[in-house]
Amino acid sequence: MADRPNLALAMRPDILDLVLPAPLRARLDSLADVRPGPPVTDWSTADLATTDLLLTGWGCPVMDTAFLDRAPRLAAAVHAAGTVKGHIRPEVWQRGIAVSSAADANAVPVVEYTLATIWLAARRTLGAAAGYRTGRYPGYRERQGADGAVVGVIGASRIGRGVIARLLTTPAGFRILLADPYVTAAEAAALGAEQVDPDELCRRSDIVTIHAPDLPETRHLLDARRLRLLRDGAAVINTARGRLIDTQALTAACAAGRIDAYLDVTDPEPLPPDHPLRALPNVLLTPHIAGCQGTEVQRLGAYAVDEVERWIKGEPLLGAVRAEELDRIA
Repeated sequence: MADRPNLALAMRPDILDLVLPAPLRARLDSLADVRPGPPVTDWSTADLATTDLLLTGWGCPVMDTAFLDRAPRLAAAVHAAGTVKGHIRPEVWQRGIAVSSAADANAVPVVEYTLATIWLAARRTLGAAAGYRTGRYPGYRERQGADGAVVGVIGASRIGRGVIARLLTTPAGFRILLADPYVTAAEAAALGAEQVDPDELCRRSDIVTIHAPDLPETRHLLDARRLRLLRDGAAVINTARGRLIDTQALTAACAAGRIDAYLDVTDPEPLPPDHPLRALPNVLLTPHIAGCQGTEVQRLGAYAVDEVERWIKGEPLLGAVRAEELDRIA
């Protein structure tokens, strides 16, 4: 490999300056010969014959066999965002191309967002806010506290593990349950949680927070049956993927006033303007904002530029994604 590899950018043009603001772009230019012009959004119009390295982001086209035929020298693809499932196909690894993602950087705000939402859920904030709008001011004995609440974490992903770690640092004494088929009881205990199956988690939890990947086997992981297992007054938090919950069943449970829901993701996404979830006082809907937003997006760019430098130096990639992980990652 040449001392200065040829690098191409592939992402939506409107996010380029957010991901790579001037100082990061200058640093990237010091490391590699960056393909001039706007970032690539269509491989068929791009000359990639001499490209050694790709730095990708949201909006990157699919990297499949047809793409690989256009990029014979490509040796690494560094993604300045979270999941690579949307654009990287198995043949990329089969060609021996290194793949990296800034998912670790994106996980940090999701963990913190989830922790904040757990506190809101533990205090039954939605019900208190709805009552306050109608003039009801609760007495101190009526107010819900967080101490000792049981939090059920579905999925020991990097975000799920991060949420458990942060819960353990709070003074509330949260009791933590974990459901993940790939984690043993001993591993769960080492994380600070009790291993249970999803049914038991739903039965015992005051708050259920979802951090599992979107896979065929996790679709509607929380279906009507499991939602019925939740105790009255429980809350469901979803910052993962909307398809993990049966939206119709969740709507029915929330409309009955039995549970609360804090949803940063939905199925479909976005919800139609007239969807009944939008009108329920015990449902908080946010537009997929838990991950890096606005000026935070540069954290993803900084992580990716660090990875580019590590790759050039021949060092291990901290965000390396392996082919065998593709079926289990978010």
